[in-house]
Amino acid sequence: MNQESVSLWQGNLKLPTYPSLKSNQEVDVCIIGAGIAGLTAAYLLSKSDKSVIVLDDGPIAGGETIRTTGHLTTMLDERYFRLEQYFGKENTELAAESHRAAIELIADIVRKNQIECDFEYVNAYLYAAPGKSVDELEKELKAAHHAGITDAKMVTKAPAHSGISSPSLCFPNQAQISPLPYIHKLCDLILEQEGKIFCKTHAKNFEEKKGYFKIETDQKFTVKAKHLILATNTFTGNPIFPTKQAPYRTYAIAAEVPHGSVTKGLYYDTLDPYHYVRIAKFNNEYDMLIIGGEDHRTAQKGTIDSNYEQLERWARDRFPMIHTIKYRWSGQVIEPLDGLAFIGRSKKDSEKYFITGHSGNGLTYGTLGAILLHDLILGRPNSWGKVYDPNRIPFKNRDYLEENLNSVCQYRDWLTPGELSSCKDLKPNCGAIIRRGLKKFACYKDMHGKTHKMSAKCPHMGAIVRWNESEHCWECPAHGSRFSAEGKSLLGPANSDLEKNT
Repeated sequence: MNQESVSLWQGNLKLPTYPSLKSNQEVDVCIIGAGIAGLTAAYLLSKSDKSVIVLDDGPIAGGETIRTTGHLTTMLDERYFRLEQYFGKENTELAAESHRAAIELIADIVRKNQIECDFEYVNAYLYAAPGKSVDELEKELKAAHHAGITDAKMVTKAPAHSGISSPSLCFPNQAQISPLPYIHKLCDLILEQEGKIFCKTHAKNFEEKKGYFKIETDQKFTVKAKHLILATNTFTGNPIFPTKQAPYRTYAIAAEVPHGSVTKGLYYDTLDPYHYVRIAKFNNEYDMLIIGGEDHRTAQKGTIDSNYEQLERWARDRFPMIHTIKYRWSGQVIEPLDGLAFIGRSKKDSEKYFITGHSGNGLTYGTLGAILLHDLILGRPNSWGKVYDPNRIPFKNRDYLEENLNSVCQYRDWLTPGELSSCKDLKPNCGAIIRRGLKKFACYKDMHGKTHKMSAKCPHMGAIVRWNESEHCWECPAHGSRFSAEGKSLLGPANSDLEKNT
């Protein structure tokens, strides 16, 4: 991945490393994925005296957790008035309750363990973008009250010095956090509770046998577990499930602003795609203003650098005190097509569970998902289960048809010519698609002039990958799988590398 895509958190803190799997293991629970969801589940389950192993094919929090902007809010990506239409008042109230519980759990863990992670309660503001009606805010306020968020209120504008002067919907008692110190402490707590964490260990296959799961890894060792949790942001292993959600890239920049020049808070506009803003500590002279947005379907926008340019223009228009852009990065947002995540059993009575469809609320969804799965595995009742049932079909929403039609249309790449006639025409550190008869190849030339030639067919469902020039990786435009320049799997739903061409 291009080193220019480095989050604020990556630039300021290094997480500890953990060894790869070195022997066969047998545990109560095996968790695939060492982000906020997997580690919170491991913490809760190990605290309840379950033996737990966490496996990740990269470093701790190396997927989307390290790319979050650290918002903790009950103000969801999908509007409450739409959720009430899709799911009804009772279920929408449960959804709001679950996110509130996630914030409370994070606050409790921070307080009890005295974690220095800049956790802080702040207000959140959803404001009308210029030229946009406030009708949406008024509908959302009514629906938020229905959902039990009774302290939400309309204000004439967001706080002074926020760069925003539009009417706003205020959600009090939201929060923000620096995620990596929090993740670091979760790892320490898991180990103290005799849980185990293994990195650089890819779970390449999991087989359900009578009464247990056998997880095969690329380290030639296996894990035997009674329960299996897939906490990998997107779902891996089922070709149908990705039709329930859509992959989007989102972009963020972190800019120096004079200390105290922007009022702390979480800010969101009503544009589509929307923008989101917060303040983080930096040093005695400057705060760090974090601005995100410009989302688009993965691999479906030509020049990625233009997204950062648009984001910077949007930010400087509203926050003229911006000094220097210090960091810029992107992340993968998995949008559930009916607005709520998929969390629970893969099928009735199965002990395989997953957490996916985090939308733009990954930290709270990952946390509440861990709470729900902890209860399910311990046999405790949890009313959130019916809300997040992974087996529901989100056909009520018109996005279901639109997004799936979009995915199908990406297969037209099989009919197009190659981008270059030969791999020899590649410049160093560049990639391109080459056609040879009916086949297409993904070719990359590294900085030393060595050419890497792979099948361009995504191993998930066979769409043709595309080269991301900004971040130097391959992306699938149909369902969002990502691969390194040399073809190594980085992000599902594909669970294997691009096939090498020898």
